[in-house]
Amino acid sequence: MKRAVAVCGAVAMLMVAASAFAQANFSGKWAPDADKNPAPAAAGAGGGGGRGGGAPAPMTITATATEFTIERETPNGAQKTTYKLDGTEQTVTMGQGEAKVKASVKDGAVTIVTTRDGQNGPTTTTAVYSMEGANLVVANTRPGRNGGEPTTTKVYYKKQ
Repeated sequence: MKRAVAVCGAVAMLMVAASAFAQANFSGKWAPDADKNPAPAAAGAGGGGGRGGGAPAPMTITATATEFTIERETPNGAQKTTYKLDGTEQTVTMGQGEAKVKASVKDGAVTIVTTRDGQNGPTTTTAVYSMEGANLVVANTRPGRNGGEPTTTKVYYKKQ
């Protein structure tokens, strides 16, 4: 009995700590930091445009102990995606299709692994949301065109 109470107490403390952490660090309106993000390559300059290129878009994040919601404006209108942070697989709408995602919190960062069907079979990407001081840093890793898995990093500041 004592062990069950201790386990329940530990879980409750973790949930409260995770909730406070998520709300204090990630929740808010975020804008790309022009001084810390490289400018997108011009067309024909090699590597610009297409997948992973272009300027980052502003976004609003709402984080709780159990969910991580990202809202942003896209060329097709507003997009809002909510991820469960328990590591279970869920299906979410992305653009005009659907994807399987798993989201989790580890070492103060939120990791979202997304798998969607592509022309050559399933493609998996990983986005890691972390804090560096007052900045939100988003590192996206995706399959490269010629092999490998390049990572692009975008830095955001919290809007007042």
